[in-house]
Amino acid sequence: MSAAVRPIAESEFPEWLQAVHSGFLRPERADASEIAQRAKHTDFARTLGAFDETTGRCVATFRSFAQELTVPGGASVPASAVTNVAVLPTHRRRGLLTRMMATELAAARERGDVVSTLIAAEYPIYGRYGYGPAASIAEWEIDVSRTGLDPRWSGPADGGRIELVDAAEARAIGPGLHEGLRAVSPGTVSRNARWWSLATGLEEMSSRPYQEKFHAVYRTAQGEPAGLVVYGADAHWTDAKVPLNTVQVKDLIAVTPEAQRALWHFLCSIDWVLKVRTGYRAPDDLVAQLLPDPRAARIVTASDFLWVRVLDVVRALGARTYAVPGVLVLEVTDPAGPAAGRYRLDAGTGECAATGEPADLRLDASALGSLYLGDESAARLGALGRIVEERPGALALADAVFRTARRPWCPDIF
Repeated sequence: MSAAVRPIAESEFPEWLQAVHSGFLRPERADASEIAQRAKHTDFARTLGAFDETTGRCVATFRSFAQELTVPGGASVPASAVTNVAVLPTHRRRGLLTRMMATELAAARERGDVVSTLIAAEYPIYGRYGYGPAASIAEWEIDVSRTGLDPRWSGPADGGRIELVDAAEARAIGPGLHEGLRAVSPGTVSRNARWWSLATGLEEMSSRPYQEKFHAVYRTAQGEPAGLVVYGADAHWTDAKVPLNTVQVKDLIAVTPEAQRALWHFLCSIDWVLKVRTGYRAPDDLVAQLLPDPRAARIVTASDFLWVRVLDVVRALGARTYAVPGVLVLEVTDPAGPAAGRYRLDAGTGECAATGEPADLRLDASALGSLYLGDESAARLGALGRIVEERPGALALADAVFRTARRPWCPDIF
């Protein structure tokens, strides 16, 4: 039984969306409201379906959209963000994802995208398409009673202040703060106006009803916003009517260390709250060390998160900065094609170009994706056999060149 892979027509979108629901184990039908909302923001040229040639049914789905990815040094590169990937259980192991991925990667390179990104629901799938895990996440649960913070805390000691705001004000302040975060945080991706509309209830998906949240802004002593936290709280009480509530952080943006410290201390000072769940943070986030007793914060989640696939090696490596000077010749193998070649990287000048010089290191596109944002160690990949050292000392140099002082982090699921 074969299937044709192609961009869908707008008239096929309801069936395509239902296939997404089925692939993600959601048995409910996509209603007219959801179909209309999603269709309005869907680029059908970038929305692929696989259609069974016997029944004509949509049996696999794939979609991408434009995104900007921040790389070490603060520059952004155009990315093709992949999402809504699903193959129905009746049509697995027939090469449908491989064909959809090949179509997308060729189109992305033709569009001029430098990388492709995705959040992998399953680890084994995407390495064979040249993606590598490039940024991880961690989540902490804070036991407020153990933090050692003064329970009489009444505000930041730096002259700043924290104020609760409504969703409209958060929507006005948030984009600027996020862009400030993106400028200093590799791995962070762009958020468009619709992202903020959905996050603040201006627009509501029928399949995901908006839930009201609290929004708190940190302002400096000069009154400038430097941080925003969005959070919710449960309503858990004992039989004796004692509150045992947990705060769940939905989003926390801080563009200065002072803002980060103030917002975490604020969350831990809220009456009736015994625990704070931090939401997904960078693995080296300061949250635990901002508490007098860091052991009050325990990691409850630690995982790979953002995966990166380099499409244009010259532009990708030329866009980021490097910790130390040095010259490396990388030979990249890439069965899918776009990244294959031999490249000379001068980390001192940031220049990268194709070359015929002998290779210092040999690696595949997936390993290059893992190295790209600075989270993975070249030495570790060498020990795992993922990178082959052709010139003695090249692995150690690559480790020094690619690694970043702070680990990359992507706050957003897409």
